[in-house]
Amino acid sequence: MPPHLTVHLPAFGALLRQGAKHLLESTVVPLGLFYLLLTLVGFDGGLIAALSWSLLAVVRRVVRREPIPAVLLLTTGLLVARTVLGLVTGSVFLYFLQPTLQNFLIAFVLVASLPFGRPFIAKLADDFCAFPAAFSKHPRIEQLFRRLSLLWALVFLTNGVTTLWILARESVGNFLLVSTAGSWSVVGAAIVVSLLWFRRVLRGEGIALRWGAPVAAVAA
Repeated sequence: MPPHLTVHLPAFGALLRQGAKHLLESTVVPLGLFYLLLTLVGFDGGLIAALSWSLLAVVRRVVRREPIPAVLLLTTGLLVARTVLGLVTGSVFLYFLQPTLQNFLIAFVLVASLPFGRPFIAKLADDFCAFPAAFSKHPRIEQLFRRLSLLWALVFLTNGVTTLWILARESVGNFLLVSTAGSWSVVGAAIVVSLLWFRRVLRGEGIALRWGAPVAAVAA
């Protein structure tokens, strides 16, 4: 990749909306439905509501022939396993223990994907922003994604240890409140660090990042 290259990405507001949409669809809404139906109907109702939402989100994209985000596939697959375990055992503790342990699994996947072409975190990044192929294959960018994989593996390990400790001490309501707030705080901090790190690497390589379409494209 030549020096002083300008890489144009979608408008920053559009990226935020797309990222928020993926997070709401794959994480926030299923969690909210589970807690709402848990309160109104019971444990089984919460399980079925959360899983139904995720499966419908996948089916809707298949029917419309739209690409399915990696994060949605990951969370839906894990939710299927959680729901089966919850329905079979009837245990709220085991239902929430599984996603807590999944933090460790995701950390392992992030590290294990490092030797195989593009790291898994780079594929997840495509859900929020599709980078040009030449940009993604730049040696420094590939190295950055590998280092970010280690950073996010540490984030998931931290979340796993923390939520496991909270799960053993708190009620379901308190667990959802405290663990969600804590997890999102750690994730938010990691996002800021990742963006700053990303920007620093680009500057070091003489790559300018511009939000929005090129001026020529807009004029056309």
